[in-house]
Amino acid sequence: MKIAIITDQHFGARKNSKLFHDYFLKFYNEVFFPTLEKEGITTVIDMGDTFDSRKGIDFSALSWAKNNYYDRLRDMGVTVHTVVGNHTAYYKNTNEVNAVDLLLREYGNVIVYSEATEVKVDNLDVLFVPWINQDNEEQTLKLIDKTSCAVAMGHLELIGFRVHRGYVMDHGADAKVFDKFDRVYSGHYHTRSDNGKIYYLGNPYEMFWNDCKDTRGFHIFDTETLEHVPVNNPNRLFYIIYYEDDDHQTFDAREYKDKIVKVIVRKKTNPKKFEKFVDKLYNVGVFELKVVENFQVEENENFEAFESEDTLSILNRYIEESEITLEKSIVQRVIQEVYQEACELV
Repeated sequence: MKIAIITDQHFGARKNSKLFHDYFLKFYNEVFFPTLEKEGITTVIDMGDTFDSRKGIDFSALSWAKNNYYDRLRDMGVTVHTVVGNHTAYYKNTNEVNAVDLLLREYGNVIVYSEATEVKVDNLDVLFVPWINQDNEEQTLKLIDKTSCAVAMGHLELIGFRVHRGYVMDHGADAKVFDKFDRVYSGHYHTRSDNGKIYYLGNPYEMFWNDCKDTRGFHIFDTETLEHVPVNNPNRLFYIIYYEDDDHQTFDAREYKDKIVKVIVRKKTNPKKFEKFVDKLYNVGVFELKVVENFQVEENENFEAFESEDTLSILNRYIEESEITLEKSIVQRVIQEVYQEACELV
């Protein structure tokens, strides 16, 4: 039996931005739902962070999620197994109050797991592991120890896996906790990475600059062979253009309509020619445009910020190369948390 696994959909992201949700919808209309129909899939595993903000969701975002995702799954007769992620749990120390349980009770086809639970999916015993916190850690570890399930799926924070390009998680649970399983699949980290047994599957679409050109999508999992196959999302939102005295007359800017674009200037000998190049982007309807010419960090002349790096990668590397007396991993962790919270407010 083939089932679909999807994770970290973040409905309501970026203050329920219309741009982002139109981009999300393109994935569901062109990739996700057509694949379910083509493959005859009737079971979807959602591995957490279905909604973006743990503090609340506006009515428009909830309506969007129901109309464009949950109603369609219900009408197709698809069963949805959903684990609670850190973004859908209201409190940081317990999953008891969570968005997916409170907002989706009208859907008889949606089953929510706020505690670690053994479930039979087709003929396969699966251990669903929601976000582990102070309230459920002891119970979760006990069930992991005694379970006979061959596969675990959840929303895990494990050391040693890539969170996103340029940053590997340096805190969290030890991956050895899951050594007994044949396969482990997890959400939480938005980029794909694995160690041959534990697989972070990544989220379906780009949401930040550090997602640019990082492969996204969802996966089809075979409950008999325990193999998974990616179904990639071909659509992009973030683009980097390298400018080197390009001819604006031959430059086709149409693909950048409604996109977030960064132009990195490597060579500019004719300012008027460059202005016409930029004007062409504006005229085609680019959503947001940033031009990078000479980026320098004056406070430390020995530090070089590379043009194509995203903000968080620059900050992490700056901390790593600095001579501060504080524990650098702790400083990086704090910076990452502040950065992620700031992104949620944008």
